[in-house]
Amino acid sequence: MTAQHQGADLLLRRQRGGIARLTLNDPDRANALSMAMIGQLTKAIGDAAGDASVAVVVIGAAGRIFCAGHDLAELRATEDGAEHRRIFDRCSDLMRAIVDCPKPVIASVTGAAVAAGCQLVASCDLAYAEERSRFAVSGIDLGLFCSTPAVAVSRAIGRKSALEMLFTGRFVTAAEAASIGLINRAVASDELEGVVDAVAASIAAKPPEAVALGKALFNRQIEMDLKEAYGLAGACMAENLSFPSARSGIDAFLNRSGR
Repeated sequence: MTAQHQGADLLLRRQRGGIARLTLNDPDRANALSMAMIGQLTKAIGDAAGDASVAVVVIGAAGRIFCAGHDLAELRATEDGAEHRRIFDRCSDLMRAIVDCPKPVIASVTGAAVAAGCQLVASCDLAYAEERSRFAVSGIDLGLFCSTPAVAVSRAIGRKSALEMLFTGRFVTAAEAASIGLINRAVASDELEGVVDAVAASIAAKPPEAVALGKALFNRQIEMDLKEAYGLAGACMAENLSFPSARSGIDAFLNRSGR
């Protein structure tokens, strides 16, 4: 993927080493998840998933707001329920593409992440935010319960914290978001890029086949009961031991320790 910026680009793409950065680029409209934005972001995630040169994907945003959620004007432009369902299905496909992507996806959050924007953060594997960032699933304030964002948010944080956000629509600070597990860490604005780069570089240095196996295993086992989870995890550990990178890594450790 190469850097590109044209007037019609809702998503900017650039890559340095194994780290691909995707930047939501519709700041005048609060980086809303319009159908066009959803389409471009879904394609970019798919491209990264199939690109052997990409080890980690970082999603950021231009402007003061990370993402304000769905394009409400687009939703109100039609009374067709089937079209509304199509919009929500496409957005759900995007969130699932992030989860299914074999490469870790990191959210780098500046400003507010609201409704489906908060869903986007919750869907990413890791998330880091400026201290001034805020998060909400506030559709309830407009009479619209954030049902689809609830799927991702409830999987990222505890049940009661999720329901409080969903029922009240209140904004939580970056510090609170970190304390409830919605993001990994809140950092100073001038430190965010460095922190994200360091985490991404650390992951990119790991054997990609082990990272891909681990991400898939983690997301599958967490929905299983304990016995099923351990059965799947044991099979994945055995498979992982067959990888050349694992064999050479273990052999190197044994040689260093004199065993």
